[in-house]
Amino acid sequence: MSTVEVAKGLVDLCRQGKYMGAIEKYYSDKIVSVESAEFPGMPAEMKGIEAIKGKTKHFEENNEIHSAEVNGPFVGEKQFAVQFKLDVTQKPSGKRMKLDEVGLYTVENGKIVREHFYYKTS
Repeated sequence: MSTVEVAKGLVDLCRQGKYMGAIEKYYSDKIVSVESAEFPGMPAEMKGIEAIKGKTKHFEENNEIHSAEVNGPFVGEKQFAVQFKLDVTQKPSGKRMKLDEVGLYTVENGKIVREHFYYKTS
């Protein structure tokens, strides 16, 4: 698959709330995922498809998603970016918050090999 095909496919699944399906279909087994900040109990950099599935499962289990907006993709030669705007409530704390981030994805041989998330600050 081309970068454009991967980008459009990932965005389509994310718009449907099928984040795990997007990972299973478009991510390389050797994916590297980088968060621009470290979160409690979660390292900033994770490697391997199972680690990324675990991170996604943890997010889905610990957050109630009220709404999600997925903008893009914005495609380059071997990379693309997607903006995610989420309105979530953290289940453990009951705290509701809005998340605004951009994911920058790198594609090689038809699979996403790296993702890096950048956060909007107020």
